[in-house]
Amino acid sequence: MLTLQFVQYHEIESLDSGERIKKLLEYVREDKIVVLEGRLKRYEEAQLIQKTMETISKKFKGIELAVIYPSKDDEALLKKLKNNLINILLGDRQGMTIIGPATVVKEIKQDPNKIQLLVNDTKKRKK
Repeated sequence: MLTLQFVQYHEIESLDSGERIKKLLEYVREDKIVVLEGRLKRYEEAQLIQKTMETISKKFKGIELAVIYPSKDDEALLKKLKNNLINILLGDRQGMTIIGPATVVKEIKQDPNKIQLLVNDTKKRKK
């Protein structure tokens, strides 16, 4: 069974970086694909990858990570100003982060119009 765990940003925003990463990794280690509203800071993404590398084992093979940023190429001036104000107030967390266990997620492909989440065959994983 494929399980998606939606995490609203306000659930983790009061946590420090280490606790935030720990909580997200707990979901992933339960073979859940995490869909995080917003995104982590760049150094938190690096810490997440580092922490993942430290905990790789026969059972936990690592993670697949994708960060989706809102397209800003064709925005009108008024919309750019509005988005910049939102970024200042909210801490530049527009977007979405997807984190999945490497045993479940084979690959995450992204382009401006869609996200393709390719999963491993669940029958093969259970053997």
